[in-house]
Amino acid sequence: MLEATVLPQQPPRAEWRESVDRIAADARAAYRALVYETPAFLEYFRTATPEPELAAVNIGSRPVRRPSGRSSSRGIETLRAIPWQFAWTQTRLLLPSWLGVETAIGEADVTRCREMYRGWPFFRSTLDLIAIALAEADPRIAAQYDRLVPATLRPVGEQLRARFARAATIVLDVMNTSDLLHDNPVLRRSIAVRNPYVDPINLVQIELLRRLRSPGAADPQLQHAFVVTVNGIAAGMRNTG
Repeated sequence: MLEATVLPQQPPRAEWRESVDRIAADARAAYRALVYETPAFLEYFRTATPEPELAAVNIGSRPVRRPSGRSSSRGIETLRAIPWQFAWTQTRLLLPSWLGVETAIGEADVTRCREMYRGWPFFRSTLDLIAIALAEADPRIAAQYDRLVPATLRPVGEQLRARFARAATIVLDVMNTSDLLHDNPVLRRSIAVRNPYVDPINLVQIELLRRLRSPGAADPQLQHAFVVTVNGIAAGMRNTG
């Protein structure tokens, strides 16, 4: 498949703006439907990511959660942006960076989306950033975190990875290429070099989380080792979220 040809820059057409408004609304609705309206999602998030353990790691200047007005509330709405993004970066799924794309663009006019990608820098740069997130993610590693998840919740993880695959396919289709990083060979090389070093750290982290969550686990060395894996994955991914 040929790479997309960039057309000369032109003012966005009215129908392009309407399309983007519709895509944004559909993406927001799909995101909220999963994150806020799917009962099993919150429990999956807390077991398939290191979010509960991140509260003990100094990754920001503020507490990981906002005051909710209810002492017992620990919903997604109380979680600050850094631990929310950071938890998904640690598992390598990078969910908040692409969730909703698979629905919104998937239901849009692909021909028009290709026109916007070629002729509208705003849309092109937005889709390129999503493509980078998809390229940096690794659903194979994310699937390994499902070892920590009860069998009843594993279908949630399977659904997320299926949505990831659909998002990648749709973005490639709009970009009219077979490579998410078709115009970013430096980043492609960086990912290829770092992944063999980061992958084992993820597997170690999964085992440490299993041990930390075992009844009676109180060895401070486990917590220290966990923090080392957090720092290692963040350094390898070159971001915290």
